[in-house]
Amino acid sequence: MKNPVVAVALSGGVDSLVSGYLLKQKYKHVFGIHFTTGYEKEPADHTGLENQLGFPVICIDLSKVFEKKIVQYFIQTYLKGKTPNPCIICNKEIKFGELLKIVQNMGADFLATGHYATVVNPISFPNKKIPHCYLEKGTDPLKDQSYFLSMLSCDQLEKIIFPLAGMIKQEVKAFARSKHLAPPQPRESQDICFIHDNNFSRFILEKQGMTPCPGDIIDMNKKIVGRHPGLHKFTIGQRRGVNCPSSEPYYVKKIDIKNNILEVCFKKELSEKRIKLAQINWNFSNLEKISDIITKIRYSHKGALSSLSLNGSCGELVFDEPQNAITPGQAAVFYKDARVLGAGIIQ
Repeated sequence: MKNPVVAVALSGGVDSLVSGYLLKQKYKHVFGIHFTTGYEKEPADHTGLENQLGFPVICIDLSKVFEKKIVQYFIQTYLKGKTPNPCIICNKEIKFGELLKIVQNMGADFLATGHYATVVNPISFPNKKIPHCYLEKGTDPLKDQSYFLSMLSCDQLEKIIFPLAGMIKQEVKAFARSKHLAPPQPRESQDICFIHDNNFSRFILEKQGMTPCPGDIIDMNKKIVGRHPGLHKFTIGQRRGVNCPSSEPYYVKKIDIKNNILEVCFKKELSEKRIKLAQINWNFSNLEKISDIITKIRYSHKGALSSLSLNGSCGELVFDEPQNAITPGQAAVFYKDARVLGAGIIQ
C-alpha cells in the first residue's frame, strides 16, 4: 500500500505520544484518536497533543460499550468465582475491536498503538513473505505486552502497527526528551484503569448494589477452619485475608460460589500440572497436539515448558512440572521462542 492512512490511539502517555511522532515521520496521512471510558480521572489535553504532533486528534466516547464488554465482564467473572483479565478482553473487544472499526469507517487503513510487542504483518515487514499475520514479543523484556495482546485474531493483527516494537522503555523516554515531547498524562497507566484505588471488592459491591455474604472456610479435608467476609474478595492463590490459625499460612485453593465456601490449602498443595482451557485463539497450525511450548499462566509468570492438546476452541494443557496458583479466568498464553502461538482462558 503506497500511501496508507494511519490512525494512532493516543492515551496522553509517553508511549502513544512517541508512537504518534514516529508515525508522522514515516507516513503522509496520520490522525490521532482518543477514546474515553467514563472512568477517567481527568480529560486528556487534545489541543496539546495536536500542537506537539502536528495532526488532528479526534475524541470519541466508548463509555457504553466499555461498561458492557469490560466492566460487566470483570464483575460477572468475579461473581462466578473466577479471576478476570480485563486488559486482554479490552484489547480484543475495545481497542482492536470497536476502535478499529471506528477508525476504518473514518478512512484509516491501520490502527497504531504504543504497545511493546511486535506484529508480523505486511505493513510492518514489507519485504517479508507472510502467509498470515502473527504476534511476537517486544524488544523490551521488562515491558513486553504480548501476553495482553494474545487473543487478537489474524484479521485484527493485519490492521495493526506497533511503532515501539524495536524499542525499550528507556529509549522511548529519552527520545521523547530529545524531541521535547511532553505527555499530558505523565503517569504510567494502571492495570485496571477503571478501579483507581485497586479496591476490587468495594467496586463490585457498589456496582451490583450488593452486601457482603460471609461463609465458611474449609481445608483440604473439608474441615471448617474459619469464616470469610465474602467470596468476591478472593482469588486462587491468595494469602492475604485468609485469617485462619494454623501451623503455616493458608492459600486459596478453590472458590465454591454455589455453596459460598472458600477452600484453602498449604502452599505445597497449591501446585498443579494439568489444566482445561476454553475460548482458545490459535495462530500457528492445525496440529491437534503441540509439545515443547512455553506457557505463561499470568503476566508475571516466567513461563514453563508444556504440551497442548487442541479440540476446536477447547483444549488441555499439561506442564512438565507443577505450576503454582493456576487461576480460572486468567489467560494461558503459548510461546515458541518469541512467537505467540495463541492463548486460551483457564477453566
